[in-house]
Amino acid sequence: MLGFVPPLPQQPGRPPSSGHMIVCGDDALARRLAVELRFIYGERVTLLLPPGRDANNPETPLTQRGRAAALFGRMSAAMNRAGNGSGTTGGNGDTNAGVEAVRIMEAPEPSDDVLEEAGIDRAAALALVYDDDERNIRAALTARRLNPRLRLVIRLYNRKLGQHLEELLDQAAAVAMPGIDPALLDASTTVLSDADTAAPALAATALTGSNKIIQAEGLLLRAAERPPPHPGEHADPGLCTLALLSSTTNDPAGAEGSDSSGDEAPQLLPDERAVADATGRGTVVLEAISRADPARPATRMGGRGAPLAQIFSRRLRWSALGFALAAVALVIASLLTTKDTALHSAYLTVLDLLGMNDPAEGASAARQIIQILSGIAGLLLLPLLIAAVLEAFGTLRTASSLRRPPRGLGGHVVLLGLGKIGTRVLVRLRELDIPVVVVEEDPEARGIPLARSLHVPTVIGDVTQEGVLEAAKIYRARALLALTSIDTTNLEAALYARSVKPDLRVALRLYDDEFATAVYRTLRTAHPQALTRSRSVSHLAAPSFAVAMMGRQILGAVPVERKVMLFAALEVAGHPQLEGHTVEQAFRAGAWRVLAIDATPPADRNPDLAALPPFDPEGDATPPPSGLVWDLHPGYVLRAQDRVVIAATRRGLAELLRRQRSAVPGR
Repeated sequence: MLGFVPPLPQQPGRPPSSGHMIVCGDDALARRLAVELRFIYGERVTLLLPPGRDANNPETPLTQRGRAAALFGRMSAAMNRAGNGSGTTGGNGDTNAGVEAVRIMEAPEPSDDVLEEAGIDRAAALALVYDDDERNIRAALTARRLNPRLRLVIRLYNRKLGQHLEELLDQAAAVAMPGIDPALLDASTTVLSDADTAAPALAATALTGSNKIIQAEGLLLRAAERPPPHPGEHADPGLCTLALLSSTTNDPAGAEGSDSSGDEAPQLLPDERAVADATGRGTVVLEAISRADPARPATRMGGRGAPLAQIFSRRLRWSALGFALAAVALVIASLLTTKDTALHSAYLTVLDLLGMNDPAEGASAARQIIQILSGIAGLLLLPLLIAAVLEAFGTLRTASSLRRPPRGLGGHVVLLGLGKIGTRVLVRLRELDIPVVVVEEDPEARGIPLARSLHVPTVIGDVTQEGVLEAAKIYRARALLALTSIDTTNLEAALYARSVKPDLRVALRLYDDEFATAVYRTLRTAHPQALTRSRSVSHLAAPSFAVAMMGRQILGAVPVERKVMLFAALEVAGHPQLEGHTVEQAFRAGAWRVLAIDATPPADRNPDLAALPPFDPEGDATPPPSGLVWDLHPGYVLRAQDRVVIAATRRGLAELLRRQRSAVPGR
């Protein structure tokens, strides 16, 4: 851990200093983001929260201010321990930042007056992370009007609306600041979704050996988790080793890699010696680089059209098959006994089945017997047709209703909760063609229409009530994803599911880090052979929002147990740790590592490195070549005009940005 101690705290009630950052929100993401900016990047932060409940009523939950104060207090204590341990203090001797390190304001809405009081005219960046898209949009338009130079980071669930809003706000900034640098304009507005950021990681916990994928200019970087090697074997490093997992092979109650795990915590970006000395540890390696295919059609997830398997029951389909086989047998018997042509034999058999032929008087005995058998078989055709019509009408009538889990279902994932996060995870699982059964208490939840359109089996009910998980076939499931917004509900569901199926893979969505660590240790001790993961959506998403507020492009965030590794695009110019150094010299174990270089000339670069390059499927059959070079020679010298893709820890990236700011005159 870096021995960084925050500068002087901002006292509540005092006007903010120039260049500070403002965070507006109403849930855990706002508090986590403020922690990230204050204690990782050392920025002065004003946190705007809605008024909490009555603090004098002990039966009400902790207020927003109280939750923020508790979180800031824990982070401040942790930072002070790190600072004292390294023998460093701030320039003014500050060793006790405390809760006052963040200026907390309370207001029901981010109105003009409230934003002006928060110092919007002097702020460098503003994050709008309310859970309501409309409130974020309204506040973003207001903020852009009050300060055209402000860097905006907006949380939106609606992707298409986010793209249009980003273009609109960028145009407003360009009009207010003619001649602005295109790179600065591209970073002036960033629209992110915490659900999109966290969904891949949450979905990956339900899979064995799943890859974590980061996209950069049409290339897919695949980071794979590999189990510990057997005695006498060496772990395959792939292209490079990105992380060593926790050393918990011999200690089932070991921590799952939180910052308080000590020597058992995962090591991000280890050097070759650390990898060689690691025994009994799993690894996360850069497994492969592949090209995304922009011309490949999107995976069809169902919901369009009505396959026969969904219209007609299995029993009816088997009955129809049996009738068809009987008709074929009658045609063959007629052909063999009457010596007639195949076409005429089939014609007579069809007429007999439909009761439309004349009696076979004077014909051979074989022909008469075949006609009698055909008539008997024809009697079975009428109820079969009636059953088919009734089932078809029934299917069409209930097409808009939710499906129940079918009989014999197994090897599926049980997903609890269809809010914003659960809905995105459901889409991700269906894209991977993984069978899912959803459990949701609210029949009007956000993701219910999606589950209906995708024909995903859904159980409506309280997961804490007896029989609900059984209805979802939990005893045959491969994994449980407990993603409701209530920690105790997720924990209760996980404990009950483990009692039904001890080896079930479980991933819980928990907010409090200390509570999540305690839950993990207990479940790991009781079920050492079963995989257990605890995830915090705000903890996964906050680093991406913080990097965007610093004006840098984040390509993705990969969770490594309870830590997060970031992939970002940086200009080498202004970073003394990179400029003029070789790739090997620029590597700092536990902080950052250069993975790729953008070889495209600066004038021709795509500002958004995460976007796919333009591609015309009707033109050239091969995708355009990417400007990214991944197979770097260790002796390559980084130049000022280079743009690089790095893997970094949160503190490593913060140090890079701090050194860059200190190297700029006047900062």
